[in-house]
Amino acid sequence: MLELLTDPAAWASLITLSVLEIVLGIDNVIFLSIVASRLPPEQRAKARKIGLAMALIFRVVLLGSLSWIIGLTEPLFTLMDLAISWRDIVLVGGGLFLLVKATMEIHGMLEGGDEHGPDAGPRHISFTSAVIQISLLDVVFSLDSVITAIGMANQLPVMIAAVVIAILVMLVAAETVGRFVENHPTVKMLALAFLLVVGMALVADGAHFHVPRGYVYFAIAFSALVEALNLWAAAARKKKRAQQ
Repeated sequence: MLELLTDPAAWASLITLSVLEIVLGIDNVIFLSIVASRLPPEQRAKARKIGLAMALIFRVVLLGSLSWIIGLTEPLFTLMDLAISWRDIVLVGGGLFLLVKATMEIHGMLEGGDEHGPDAGPRHISFTSAVIQISLLDVVFSLDSVITAIGMANQLPVMIAAVVIAILVMLVAAETVGRFVENHPTVKMLALAFLLVVGMALVADGAHFHVPRGYVYFAIAFSALVEALNLWAAAARKKKRAQQ
């Protein structure tokens, strides 16, 4: 353990892996924020904290079971010349869940209309339902995160430290992200579109059609930049009208 503290390679691995874990965790934060937004205001912070706490527990438990994780990639059966493993099943199931959830949220936003103001649409769900949904996606995102960690680092303490750092960053950012998404319906729609893209990427990975994450994150970053420019332009127009 002391050798790791003085090993430059271990520190470089920790920094690189922490950044990757934070990037991978953005999807988790977006989903968590959208689910929490359908709870009463007084329950949202609690749901976010529980969701991220479970995400941390899932990640650390999975990292502590390296042999089991590696075994998840071993084929269980063959389907149409594809060797299917438990990892593939989890990724496909999680991806489909994301696609269904995002589609239902988009439908609720569009069908709800504006007659009830910014809170239009079927908003409130039970706290238990929210925690269950967050837990299911935590498992999927944890699997993706842990497999990335295993591929990036060889030392278990480094992997656990990177995961803890990423979760702490997400914990700090979750409330801000959630509030911002909730106050800007177009951003929420864009976030739901991100979830559709991520869901398709997970399904593709589970079906052995790997989509380079760089393409996905570039598309998300470019769309976010365009939306940021739109919000800046809208704020400038609003300020100009107020001065007239």
